[in-house]
Amino acid sequence: MKKRRFIFIGILAIVAIFSASQVMAKPVIINWWHAMRSARGEVCNYMIKQFNESQSEYKVVGTNKGNYDETVNAGVAAIRAGKQPHLLQSFEVGTQTMMLSGAIYPVYELMKDMGYNVNWSDYLQPVLSYYMNADGNLMSMPFNSSTPVMYYNVDLFKKAGIPMLSKTEPITWDKMGEITGKLVKSGVPGGMVTAWQSWTQIENYSAIHNIAFASRANGYEGLDCELLINNPKVVNHIARLKSWMADNRFFYGGQKYQGPKSEFIAQNAGIYIDSISGIAKLKKAVKDFQWDVAPLPVESWMKEPQNSIIGGASNWVLKGHSKEEYKGVAAFLAFLATNRMQGFWHMQTGYFPITLTSYKSLKEVGYFDANPFQEVGIKQMTRRIPTKISRGLRLGYFIQIRNIINEELELVWNDTKTPQEALDNAVKRSNVKLREFEKIYK
Repeated sequence: MKKRRFIFIGILAIVAIFSASQVMAKPVIINWWHAMRSARGEVCNYMIKQFNESQSEYKVVGTNKGNYDETVNAGVAAIRAGKQPHLLQSFEVGTQTMMLSGAIYPVYELMKDMGYNVNWSDYLQPVLSYYMNADGNLMSMPFNSSTPVMYYNVDLFKKAGIPMLSKTEPITWDKMGEITGKLVKSGVPGGMVTAWQSWTQIENYSAIHNIAFASRANGYEGLDCELLINNPKVVNHIARLKSWMADNRFFYGGQKYQGPKSEFIAQNAGIYIDSISGIAKLKKAVKDFQWDVAPLPVESWMKEPQNSIIGGASNWVLKGHSKEEYKGVAAFLAFLATNRMQGFWHMQTGYFPITLTSYKSLKEVGYFDANPFQEVGIKQMTRRIPTKISRGLRLGYFIQIRNIINEELELVWNDTKTPQEALDNAVKRSNVKLREFEKIYK
């Protein structure tokens, strides 16, 4: 009897120890490397905190790895060293490279494998289509999706006697010329500045006017594509901007956003073209004047302008982790896509709510009635069903190609090359990169 009693007590002790160890078990760590800094980084930290506090099985650790380029480079180095994070944020121009890298766990497979029945039709289709493969399956989870819009200084417009702009109907580029001229004549140092010049003035200009940026449906239908941006319409557009530099209706503020944004905030320019994510920056930085948002201009001959295309980044799930960890990754991605998180993300940053349901929820509570400028980008991007041309760009070495375009445009602005010469050379140089990429991945 004593022996049985000791055995029974021993079993109870083992069960107690096992139960205690389960209670004390540490949550599974999920590493997310991202490029969100400052105010947007704080929003990410809040969302991570909300997820971690909503359950006890997983703990997401978010790490800022610098800007987009630095984050992707850190991810590549980690993959090569076998120390990759679970989630890596990569900007849209890295999509083709990420898709063909062999290092990713496609998000549509992940969510299915982990038991999530996601209604992908509820997602904003112009966003979704950018990150789909040829079979229409989503390869990465959209996160901070944006599109360019036109910001303008309401006070300077009033001073120059210029009517306020519509939030739905775009002005023509001819009208833009008139408006910038009036701004300069009223004493404003410059008419307009533009951030991200390749993205806003060539990539989105082409998409809105349904002009092919590259052959093979902008690269979606084959790696053997070539750039087509030296076409007459794009060349004429760049030539027009160059001509406006003569009387300061347009001036160059830098390749990215810092310079153009500073010029707009300093009221050295009445119009500023940049991402919808600029809303958050302007809300925080502008104290001395009122500003508003309008759609990008279109050519007078484009009676039904197409959708603009996205910028920003998505979250890629990387291979090399356990099933238990992937359960945590899927749970976190599903959490980020909830109405509450998407509404918070949009309100705090200006980036799109990625589902139609979250968008409708914001409308139902009257958010866009109180903040109509935050709906301008959504309406612009969803005003037409995307065509094969306007759905986006799928190019290898797109990071390098965008740098090439920026370099060539700068040569136009400083009078070194004509628009035709610069865009011809941009095509020539970029096609070399495309052939290098094709050779590696074909």
